[in-house]
Amino acid sequence: MTDHLKSAPVAYENPSFLNSPDGRILRIMAEYQEPLARFRREQIQDTVVFFGSARFTGRTHATKNLDVLRRNETARPAAELEKDLKRAQAGVDMAHYYDDARRLAHMLTKWSIQIPARRRRFVVTTGGGPGIMEAANLGAHEAGGKTIGLNIQLPFEQSPNQYITPALNFQFHYFFMRKFWFAYLAKALVIFPGGFGTMDELFEILTLAQTDKLAKKILVVIYGSEYWHRIINFQAFVDAGTISPADLNQFKIVDSPDDAFEFLRDGLTKHHLGGVPKKEGETLPEIAKTRP
Repeated sequence: MTDHLKSAPVAYENPSFLNSPDGRILRIMAEYQEPLARFRREQIQDTVVFFGSARFTGRTHATKNLDVLRRNETARPAAELEKDLKRAQAGVDMAHYYDDARRLAHMLTKWSIQIPARRRRFVVTTGGGPGIMEAANLGAHEAGGKTIGLNIQLPFEQSPNQYITPALNFQFHYFFMRKFWFAYLAKALVIFPGGFGTMDELFEILTLAQTDKLAKKILVVIYGSEYWHRIINFQAFVDAGTISPADLNQFKIVDSPDDAFEFLRDGLTKHHLGGVPKKEGETLPEIAKTRP
């Protein structure tokens, strides 16, 4: 008697195919369709994205770290200790950016959840990791709003921070799909001091705006003039003729959560709520119910 041939798995349940180069298009589509389904289910209409260094902590934590190093300085080689102390002092010096991101996200979320709308507006979104990302998710969480984390698989582990709304905690394999979701729903971008990744994200949005590839107005806030003026000479682009003077109007540099919030509130109201900014205590009119 001849044995029957064992049934092969259907293609969408075949791991060897799904994880192969031939299955790449399906993996890419999954990183589009699965987030889309969740955003619809959670009624997310649009977002405000916070970018910045993953290495910053709040002032309390940074100060404690510096104090621990100083107490144990005799047990360390001098050269190694000097480097660690310098790094720890920088952490203290930059800690106010963590605290400011937390406060700004709290203010923005507290305002946005009062907007009368069928779907959730201007939801605070980050890369889902530590540092400025954690600070923004924390501030939005403390204000009682939903908050999104778009994490990425990296060679070194980056765990999602605990303040992301569980249903809006995402993990991506492809950087370009993660970037798509940052840009697609965003109505504003807030750039805190950061490294290569932060600069990449800033200039990508500015390039899209400059070349008219955005079908909407995205407000861009660059936070921390002292840091950014040391890192980037924006005026030098104009002086060299590589951008036009008008391109400098694509963003606003601010130095306080209050100034950042005022700029975002007024701009989002003007460009995306179909009205003029209201005075404190007044309510916004019912906004348009069309798709973004």
